[in-house]
Amino acid sequence: MIPTSSQDEGPKDVPAEELLSIGQVSERTGVARSALHFYEEVGLIASLRTAGNQRRYPRHLLRRISLITVGKQLGIALSDIKRALAPVPMDRLPSEEDWIRATAQWKLVLEARRRAIEELENRLMGCIGCGCLSMQACSLLNPADQLSRQGSGARRLDAED
Repeated sequence: MIPTSSQDEGPKDVPAEELLSIGQVSERTGVARSALHFYEEVGLIASLRTAGNQRRYPRHLLRRISLITVGKQLGIALSDIKRALAPVPMDRLPSEEDWIRATAQWKLVLEARRRAIEELENRLMGCIGCGCLSMQACSLLNPADQLSRQGSGARRLDAED
């Protein structure tokens, strides 16, 4: 057992074989040390500290870090990844039920992204199909050039519009 300290109510004594240094985590996950520091800063992961103030990560966080990497590769915002992983504890080995709750949240995030992409595709196909080739004159997406009042640049990319 290695005595550790944590800012939250995490375990105080953790078996040494269950703790990994930041270098070991970086090597095993392919995530840069600086990214691990950032993930910890924004609350995506948590480390324990040894008596010498060195970071140690519980082995079970490897799966969480891998899911963060996958989410990033899919273009999912870190805030959405954090929300999706909220049901998964960081201070203990997650149970099957913890992962089932997280899966349900991931599904909501992915469904929202799918709807946004489909809406963007529909708008784009409508614009290409019209043939006018003009955002100023497009009667479908920008009747009477209404968007010009909002300033220059893209105005139709957000699903909330």
